[in-house]
Amino acid sequence: MKAVAYRQCLPIADVQSLVDIELPSPGIGEHDLLVAVRAVSVNPVDTKVRRGVAPADGEWKVLGWDVAGEVLEVGSAVQGFALGDRVWYAGSIARPGGNSELHAVDARIVGKMPSTVNFAQAAALPLTAITAWEILFDRLGLQADSTGTLLVIGAAGGVGSILVQLARQLTGLTVVGTASRPETHAWLEELGAHCVIDHSRPLAGELRAAGFAEADYVVSLNQTDRHFAGIVELIAPQGKFALIDDPASLDVVSLKRKSVSVHWELMFTRSLFGTPDMAKQGELLNAVAQLVDTGRVRTTLAEHFGRIDAANLRRAHALLESGRARGKIVLENF
Repeated sequence: MKAVAYRQCLPIADVQSLVDIELPSPGIGEHDLLVAVRAVSVNPVDTKVRRGVAPADGEWKVLGWDVAGEVLEVGSAVQGFALGDRVWYAGSIARPGGNSELHAVDARIVGKMPSTVNFAQAAALPLTAITAWEILFDRLGLQADSTGTLLVIGAAGGVGSILVQLARQLTGLTVVGTASRPETHAWLEELGAHCVIDHSRPLAGELRAAGFAEADYVVSLNQTDRHFAGIVELIAPQGKFALIDDPASLDVVSLKRKSVSVHWELMFTRSLFGTPDMAKQGELLNAVAQLVDTGRVRTTLAEHFGRIDAANLRRAHALLESGRARGKIVLENF
């Protein structure tokens, strides 16, 4: 089968950083599905792994943790899936990624694809939708009747683009997003943010200028170390703070005076550790699919980079590494 992979960690400008190769078709376990990959999207985790995780000598590492495709084979212990089903999922970081013609994935973390979108539109959502859902409802403990102000830092990226929509549709929160360019400001307004402020300026002052004295909930999606002093200043006493990036250091003691709780989110945790509630990821993908099909949530596809090959994936990685990506970058077919 065709695949895109690498053997050593290299800058994305190097043509060997991602290479077109041929690999054997994967076998599946009893809990797995074999999926014909129709479309993939690219996430910051792809670039982080490519830069920092080298495969064993002589082996290839395949990236890609967002897939939309069709079921070709069903494991013996799998229920609820049949040949030909259109599915979407993010997969497991402990297994080969989906930048390949065929992909084996645990059925428990797979959902049925929305029926109203195509493969490319669907591939933009799984990883970010899982991340956003888990932040809002598993980490911050929000519910349909939750109120207050939610500040989303870096809201125009992949996770923020769906988190803003889910918070608007499924809670009573006032959603404030941050962006620093006119096009990302407009993007967040399209997605339903009540207000957009500029994270290139001091956040606490920007929030106050927009009419908010403080934020009850803060979600930081990138550059947390840069914004942390402002977060400490603007978050409400007894507020909740969630983050997904990897700051070099984080002085959480500074949050003690306000009794602020800190919540880390990694959507791969359930599949990495095989947690008893692993199937929740398949369930929440089905819930998001229903939101898409009823028009309450839209795809966050912003850039279609053509077919799935090394050259196009290198372009996608380069755009993500530039920090100027909006929404999600998708590639389709081999």
